[in-house]
Amino acid sequence: MMKPSKTTSATIEAVSWGRFKIRGTEHGKSTAGQTLGIGKDICLIGEAVSRWKERKWRLLNEKMVECVLNRGIEILVIGNGALGAIEVPEKVKNYLRQNGIKEIIVEKTPRACATYNRLFKEGVRVALLAHGTC
Repeated sequence: MMKPSKTTSATIEAVSWGRFKIRGTEHGKSTAGQTLGIGKDICLIGEAVSRWKERKWRLLNEKMVECVLNRGIEILVIGNGALGAIEVPEKVKNYLRQNGIKEIIVEKTPRACATYNRLFKEGVRVALLAHGTC
């Protein structure tokens, strides 16, 4: 995987309850309940934005994080919800480490987005898995 340039624009411009704005596109739920963009659970790897479709429950398991494996990622940032409701068990962190992710950072989603932005701009090979509500 190519190391991102410090001038690329894959950063998150805004975060609010259930919504992300990435490169001018809104993702999440509208006030009318309609899905915007890819929805309220996002996977960001380099400049690629996709729906984090594997996240189903509040307790992460290995299957829910496989989407970032074998992608040349050094650091995975997990946004565990606006209120921190998503749990990331130690066994999941160990699984990620065993599969080449050197560091796992788990933070409430707004802070996780800021961490991702900072690391991405520094040229770190970073990915973000983030839940937009609870």
